[in-house]
Amino acid sequence: MVVESVIEKKCDQLLQKAISFRASDIQLTPLESSYYLYFKRNNYRIEVGEITVDLGDRMISYFKFLSSLDISEKRKPQSGAFKQQFNDQTYAFRVSTLPAIQMKESLIIRLLLQNQSTALQQLSYFSHSAETLLQLTQIEQGIIILTGATGSGKTTSLYALIHHSAHQLKRNVISLEDPVESDQQNILQIQVNERAGVTYATGLKAILRHSPDVIMVGEIRDAETAKVAIEAALTGHLVLTTVHAKDTVGCLYRMLSLGISFEDLRQSVAGIVAQQLVSVGESRSAIYEILQGDHLADAFRAIRTGDWYSLPAEYSLARQKLMIAQRESRK
Repeated sequence: MVVESVIEKKCDQLLQKAISFRASDIQLTPLESSYYLYFKRNNYRIEVGEITVDLGDRMISYFKFLSSLDISEKRKPQSGAFKQQFNDQTYAFRVSTLPAIQMKESLIIRLLLQNQSTALQQLSYFSHSAETLLQLTQIEQGIIILTGATGSGKTTSLYALIHHSAHQLKRNVISLEDPVESDQQNILQIQVNERAGVTYATGLKAILRHSPDVIMVGEIRDAETAKVAIEAALTGHLVLTTVHAKDTVGCLYRMLSLGISFEDLRQSVAGIVAQQLVSVGESRSAIYEILQGDHLADAFRAIRTGDWYSLPAEYSLARQKLMIAQRESRK
């Protein structure tokens, strides 16, 4: 019992230290005779300490226990989550383990503050981009797709958009996520649970019978989910989602590769948004490349004729990054 209380205390201290550091992730990486501890913030991994193998193993086991994972299983990857309160705020901790050599495991913990939604005006470096995105959410049907690299802030932007839809536009918003990253008031959130038969595709079909105005789909990963999401957009719903693609036009080709017909895509897509995070001083802001309106129509015409389309330079992420660099250099 004494050993367990010591491990519990050390794990709590680690979580509190990560929160104070404003880390997005905690990582325990095994070496031959120790574990290295890292925090990740603003996409940079920072070494924060080294602990013994015995302590590392015990801490990993404790975090697996909190996440309802199999403590005895070290040969297979596992993932889970738990919640705790620190400083009167509720945090969700998403846990992922990977087997390593010599029967050791690597552990990653993602830190997620709950009931938190940052306004898009605060996220976006350029105010006009935030205004354009918020105007897009006022349409009653269609699909808005966010794309960008892992860690580019797509989910944070999605939460900002659905929060605006629920609170400012007074719409019935239902989200389907894997996992639910942040509890949101006034939004019905459904978590994918493939063991229980709740996949993105089956969950979407069930949501359509629940009278939603706006549907958030955490990510379109396969052809079936893409098809149901497009059908929802074509039948009177606003769908907000993410797709992994290189850029805005590449996202359209990605949807076509998932089996969506050109005409269904043309009829349903209201906007494609590519997102990146940029460092501004000690903080980070989002910049958005938005393909909509006449430019979106031009992109579809180019796809139909087999040509390649590029947004005008002034809308590109590269141009926006250059403008930010010029602004910062004058300060």
